[in-house]
Amino acid sequence: CWQERFRAGKRQLSSALPTMAGWFRRLLHKPKPSSAESSLDAGRSASSSPSSSSSSAKSSGSSPGTSLARSVCPAPVLASDINASGSARWAKSYDVCICHSDVDLELVEELVSYLEGQPESFRCFLQLRDAAPGSAVVTELCDALQNSHCWVMLITPGFLRDPWCKYQMHQALAEAPMANGRTIPVLKDVDRKDYPKELRNLYYIYMALKEKSFRQIRDTIVR
Repeated sequence: CWQERFRAGKRQLSSALPTMAGWFRRLLHKPKPSSAESSLDAGRSASSSPSSSSSSAKSSGSSPGTSLARSVCPAPVLASDINASGSARWAKSYDVCICHSDVDLELVEELVSYLEGQPESFRCFLQLRDAAPGSAVVTELCDALQNSHCWVMLITPGFLRDPWCKYQMHQALAEAPMANGRTIPVLKDVDRKDYPKELRNLYYIYMALKEKSFRQIRDTIVR
């Protein structure tokens, strides 16, 4: 009886040994995962981890450089629009008053035609054209200077010889500290040594090429 049970158990153990040996061989010779599979598994593990994803999100959100680069977009620097309703030009009746000698009237009319034909439609005061009939000459001049955003003085040999032109110049300079406008001297056929002393603290435009000087005057009024 016990001897028979011993022989039966021995037979079962002998039959199970080959199976166990084969299982151990397969376990010992199982191929290791490749590095690519390992990194893929690590990535899957990191993406599936809530703490990992939340910490990385906080890290990216708290980075000053990255956050600033996304949220701050440099605004373009825009030039002041002279046509805007808040522009200083609209506080005056005229954009520019032109002081000149009678002998330079033809050139001044060309300048006025150029300025009034610009997209800004500059409002020019030309005394012989815009002065009210019957009004005093001095009164009309003073009103035009007070109600102009800028003053252009066309300084030529005729301007320097004319006492009335010098009076216009002095009136324009008297208005300058109290107004938003600017005095714009324009020299033509005048040497630097003959430039009026009263204006030597101001930059001037030298008219060599008419078209170029007209553009410079226009750009100065715009600024």
